[in-house]
Amino acid sequence: MILIDGKKVSSDIKSELKEEISALYNKTGKSPGLVVIIVGNNPASEVYVRNKHKACGEVGINSTVLNLPEETTQGELLQKISEFNADPNIHGILVQLPLPKQIEESAVIRAIDPGKDVDGFHPYTVGELVIGDPKFQPCTPAGIVELLKRYDIDPSGRHVVIVGRSNIVGKPAALLLMQKKKFANAIVTVCHSAAKDISVFTKQADILIAAMGVPKFIKKEMVKPGVVVIDVGTNRIEDATTKSGYRLVGDVDFEEVSTVASYITPVPGGVGPMTIAMLLKNTVKSFKETIRND
Repeated sequence: MILIDGKKVSSDIKSELKEEISALYNKTGKSPGLVVIIVGNNPASEVYVRNKHKACGEVGINSTVLNLPEETTQGELLQKISEFNADPNIHGILVQLPLPKQIEESAVIRAIDPGKDVDGFHPYTVGELVIGDPKFQPCTPAGIVELLKRYDIDPSGRHVVIVGRSNIVGKPAALLLMQKKKFANAIVTVCHSAAKDISVFTKQADILIAAMGVPKFIKKEMVKPGVVVIDVGTNRIEDATTKSGYRLVGDVDFEEVSTVASYITPVPGGVGPMTIAMLLKNTVKSFKETIRND
């Protein structure tokens, strides 16, 4: 069994981006700019935003974090997005989800200029993904494909089974992997809670992507020997032996499944770091396009 080390791969990508950003700055005197908007005081969101801000600093992206109060109205948030859409120094706009109940997520996502949609959630971006020509790939699915590339696991002609159909992971991962392109071209099955026996599908997987948000759901008897396992789940479970009182586990029972898998991602340290790396990559891509159009 080979452990797919997302932490190492994301570190390599950040080193590559740092060199690229430095070269672009020497050439243009400019750097990429990313703004992350967070509304309210969701502790998990605050951790994610801090990690994104730190990663930007590591590679040379100018990162702005805008903290808005919990009671911010939808109109106020849309106004801020409009201002950043018009700001030539901002090349990527990310609104941290979830949002307070008075704000409609879809309206916020649609308000972001597709040219600055570095999260890859805008309907325009999704439409481009469907036809196989996206400017930005959604960060987590793009991170999954990048891990497969870096470990030379070619999905072409292989059966990829995705458990979970979210707009953030399941659906876009399926769209990316079914394209007639290198490190795609897979036969893709998406299965979810409507399946009477989900193991009927998971046992067929050459590559299994677990993204349903249920701790340790995928067991050893649900997969075939030699399967490649990509675990997207990040779940907190109680653990009295830790200082925090909890620990993070994936949607896959790692201890069991790692005994039969050929490759497997750990949680934490697998897909998670890749999501941020791909966000940085999208921001640099947006910046480079701005330079070309100047």
